[in-house]
This record gives sequence, C-alpha cells and structure tokens, in this order.
Amino acid sequence: MRCLTLEYGAPGSPLKQGISHVHQLLLKNISQLVTVGTGGDRVKAGGAQRELGVMENASVLIENGVFRWIGTQGDAPPGLKEDITVIDASGKIALPGFVDSHTHLVFAGSREYEFAMRAGGKTYQQIAEQGGGILSTVHATRQATKRDLKRLAQGRLDAMLQQGTTTVEIKSGYGLDPDSEVKMLECIHELSEEQYSTVVATFLGAHAFPPEFRDSRDSYVDLVCDRMLPYVAKRRLAQFCDVFCESGYFSVDQSRRILLRAHELGIKLKVHADELAASGGSVLAAELRAASADHLEHIDSDGIALLKNAGTVATLLPGVSFFLNHGYAPARKLIDAGVPVALASDFNPGSCMSFSMPLMMTIACTHMGMTPEEAISASTINGAAALDLSDNYGSIEIGKKADIVLYDVPNYRYLIYHFGTNHVSLIIKHGVILEF
Repeated sequence: MRCLTLEYGAPGSPLKQGISHVHQLLLKNISQLVTVGTGGDRVKAGGAQRELGVMENASVLIENGVFRWIGTQGDAPPGLKEDITVIDASGKIALPGFVDSHTHLVFAGSREYEFAMRAGGKTYQQIAEQGGGILSTVHATRQATKRDLKRLAQGRLDAMLQQGTTTVEIKSGYGLDPDSEVKMLECIHELSEEQYSTVVATFLGAHAFPPEFRDSRDSYVDLVCDRMLPYVAKRRLAQFCDVFCESGYFSVDQSRRILLRAHELGIKLKVHADELAASGGSVLAAELRAASADHLEHIDSDGIALLKNAGTVATLLPGVSFFLNHGYAPARKLIDAGVPVALASDFNPGSCMSFSMPLMMTIACTHMGMTPEEAISASTINGAAALDLSDNYGSIEIGKKADIVLYDVPNYRYLIYHFGTNHVSLIIKHGVILEF
C-alpha cells in the first residue's frame, strides 16, 4: 500500500509530470464529498440544480481512471489490491472537476489598453475606431504562428487546471479566414492530444465579419458554408459549430444557414444568443435543438419557454457582465422555468480576461440570484451537458471518469464565499494525480 500526503507545490508553479498508471487509488477521510450526482439524468434543471449529493466523512475508490466505489468512512470498499495508493484527505472537501464550456482560449495579443479606455469612458465604437475590438485580436492571431498560439494556450490551460478546471471547451473565431481558422483548430486539436485537460473544439468562423468582407457579408457566409465547414468536418477538427447571432453580426437567417450546414456535416450546434438584445438567437437555438445557447443577457420570456421545451442548456457568462459592467442574464427566471443553467468563464482578451470558475460562481451568487448549490451544479454537470459529455464528466458517480479536486476549505459554500484565492489542494484527472 502506498500512502501520500497532500504537500504539493504552491499554486502557480509549472505543471509537472503526474503520477500516472495508478491501478487503484483510494481517497479516504474526505470531510465533505460533493458528488453532484444525477441518478442517471444527463443534466440538472429546476429544483434538482440545488441537489448536490453531499456526503460527510466519505471515501472514493478509483480504478483504472474511473470511479469504482463511493461510500462513507465506516464502509469497506471491495477488491482492494496490495499495490493500492491511498490519500488521506482529512480536512479537505472534494468536488468534480469544473467544466468550463465556453472559452476563447486560443488567441494572440492582449487588449489591456481597451480596458483603460473603457475605464476612461470610451465606448465600444470609439475603441473600435481607434483600432481596438475583436478585429485587433484577429490581426494578432492571424500573424501568430501555430507554435506561438499553442505555447500561449498551454500556459492558460495549465493555469485553469491549477484552479480546478479539468474540462475546457475552446472556440476558434479569431482567424476569420480558412487558413487562420484551421490553424486555430489544429492548435486546439494538438492541445487535446497532449494536455491533461479534456479539451473540446468548437468552430466559430461566424464570430464576426472580417474586414475584407465588410461590404459582402453574404459572401462570407458562403465561404463558411461552402469551404470552411466541409474542411473542418472532413478533418474532424471540431465537435461543435457556434455562431454569433446578434444584430450587426450574423442575422438569424445567416446563422440558421451556417448551423444547418454544420448539422448536415455531423457537427453539433451551439449559439451565441441574445447578448446585445433579444435578437432571436435563443429562439433559433431551441428550433435547432442546439446543445447550448450562450450569453442570454437579453433573453425574453418566449426564448426561455422555448429553451425549456427543447432541453437546450442555457450557458451564462457572469464574468462578461462583471467586466463590461452591463446587465446580467436572468439566471433566476431560467432556473425557475426549468431551463438547465450552466456557468462558464467566456475567457477571452476583450470582455473577460479571467478563467476562474470559482469567481464565476461568486458573481453568479452575488449578482444573478443563484444559490451556491445551483452555481456548483452549473459549473460541473450542466457544463458537461452543454458539451454532450455528462455521461462521463461533471459528477462523482460510479462508472464516470475520475476527475476530482480536493480543496483546503471547511465546506463547499466557503469555496464560493472566500473568492480571489486558489483553494485547490490536489487535482486528480482520469485517476492521475497531478502535481504542480
């Protein structure tokens, strides 16, 4: 039997090689285990979002990277091997790894100068006129090599992992031409093959109109549908296709055309919806039964009802509203209506330069009317459902992949209450103990 203590490097240090190929791993004396169990459901909605399946003085047995047994300390797990590794988790709580189901993690450059301009009272239009906005990131990303993009993204993924996020969706969308979009997606694919984190790729060629198509927008939609999407599908570079369906960007009709083409090619669907106004994005997401509709700051009652009936996950992005100081999505209305709600960071250089899921939960509780229990469900199992991964990720249940994080806090509420610091004590990904 191999026993380990929890004396790992300080948060922020480089990721080291994990202790891999552990056949059996037993976590014992867990002060509070938050399973977020679903009882077989793929997602939590309504009152179920407040049910976390909390166990006190718990133990968890992991075998070959999968949860094999969950019980209380007085129970004896069956089938223990002589070479089992045991971790004493006394004084720690345990949660599933966070699932960040909406990020723009691959990009070059930064936009802190825009932050200063906004703080000085400049509008988005004024910033864009001075060379800022999304197109500044497009320019920097087009100029960057894939090697540079990958190096930047690796550091961000490691930092996310250090804060307990074990599954990450990453979008393209800062290329906006065939070569640059493929460069981004190839980078994401390589990250998925090489990094510890589970990485899901989303094609977002319809993020904005590139400057060379400013006066021929339908021609750019043609390019996305006729060249980009078939190539992405042929090479299996993305699991999802997303569209920025907003007034001034991609219309409902243009968005529908792109998403239907993606569906024809076997790519699953997501929609940036109703961020700037009630533009019909949530209605379109429900019509096409998209996996998720994201943002939703301006969703109306019709959109809420349609999402509920479609079973589409509402992915809310509190960091954006906080950073831009504008209205928040109506989380309380969505949950009370029975719509499954997920939380994600929307990490990107323009509107949310943070990937801290605990911070997103804090903002959701303080500004969006969510309870700590709802925020945890939204950041784990419902985030996994938004990526069609909840069969394997997002909760601590027998048969699921063993993604579990220990925190040095007295209880799960404290994790959200004491914000602005990293409480992670130990990270286990697919049954592998990761050291920093």
